[in-house]
Amino acid sequence: MTQESSSSEAGNKRTPTIQRYVGSPKLQEQLYKKTLIVVILSQIFGGAGLAAGLTVGALLAQDMLKTDSYAGIPVALITVGSALGAWFVGRLTQRWGRGPALASGFLAGGVAAIGIIIAAVHQNIYLLFASLLIYGAGTATNMQARYAGTDLAKPSQRAAAVSMAMVSTTFGAVAGPNLVGVMGRVAESIGVPALAGPFILAAGAFILAGLILLLFLRPDPYGIAQAIEEANIRNVVDSSNEAMNRSERNTRGILVGACVMILTQVVMVSIMTMTPVHMKHHGHDLNAVGLVIGIHIGAMYLPSLFTGFLVDKIGRIAMSVTAGIVMLCSGILAAVAPAESMGLIITALALLGLGWNLGFISGTAMLIDATPASTRAKTQGTVDVLIALAGASGGALSGMVVASTSYGTLSIAGGLLALVLIPVCLSSIKARKAASSHNAAS
Repeated sequence: MTQESSSSEAGNKRTPTIQRYVGSPKLQEQLYKKTLIVVILSQIFGGAGLAAGLTVGALLAQDMLKTDSYAGIPVALITVGSALGAWFVGRLTQRWGRGPALASGFLAGGVAAIGIIIAAVHQNIYLLFASLLIYGAGTATNMQARYAGTDLAKPSQRAAAVSMAMVSTTFGAVAGPNLVGVMGRVAESIGVPALAGPFILAAGAFILAGLILLLFLRPDPYGIAQAIEEANIRNVVDSSNEAMNRSERNTRGILVGACVMILTQVVMVSIMTMTPVHMKHHGHDLNAVGLVIGIHIGAMYLPSLFTGFLVDKIGRIAMSVTAGIVMLCSGILAAVAPAESMGLIITALALLGLGWNLGFISGTAMLIDATPASTRAKTQGTVDVLIALAGASGGALSGMVVASTSYGTLSIAGGLLALVLIPVCLSSIKARKAASSHNAAS
């Protein structure tokens, strides 16, 4: 035996091949746990980057443009960029795996945050808008990372795996808005406008998140999941009817899951975008805005500690309906709350975040259930594009709605739109029962 072949064999013993993972549930479980740890760590930093744009993006544009009519444009640009980022990350994942794809998205977001800082210093609105668009890649990656933990999860673990990735975002996402004042003072001390301060934090956070995934998400869980599915397909032969029924179930699951996530996203983005502007008009300072948005983002992610378990145990449909009801309550409360009442504004935005959490985890679980590993990344990327575009529409229109009517009108409209989740979910139940009856008859 040559020294070269001996070295190769030693390397194989140290690093199990894909085929060894395919044939070993124990190795799969170990990689699943390792993947969750890496994703959780990256999401802590990613959450801090995510929060900056949500907290002060509208205020920075308002300050530079000297008008409220376009206050929703920054969030719209971020969400359009998020749509493009989701598409690219999905395709890169399909080709290269989760690690390189997610790392690319976070690093792009970090570079864009630096561009936003430069734009604020030089009062260059064109550079600001271009950078906000690219910054969306970081927010898209933050959302796409929730899928990484599910690649090797069992069906009964999928919602819980999504929730673990999302709850870890809470630490950074809640800390970010509450550091607005601190980062503003840091920014001013180095000659940068205070409203650009949070983007200094975002730049470092996104870059760190990308490096963590690039260096430690190995071997790639998506590649292992594809290999496992291919091995299972070789061992199972379906009849044409079984294959057709599975295809119909998958299509229905993708559509319903996508609708649930899109509706919750557009309602959440619309109300959240205009809340800082509404508060500023009524005399609240930047620290108060940061507190409200921080609690809102905490409510978006922290309940994931329990939501994933509930979605796996109670069911995707029941939790989606609950999401619609919670978001309706949020919209009504936001509309009737006195502008000077911090307590009621906080409660309304917390309910908005909770409703989003319930719907988003339920919809994500439906999507994962309905997609085979061979095409999962592309499908996930495509659905996230639609989610981001829906959010962009909500963000862009929210400023115009408030400018022409009121914040209360926007909030009521958002709450009523959330109720559409109920007929969407009921139609899914009816379709499932009809399919079961047809199969029983045949």
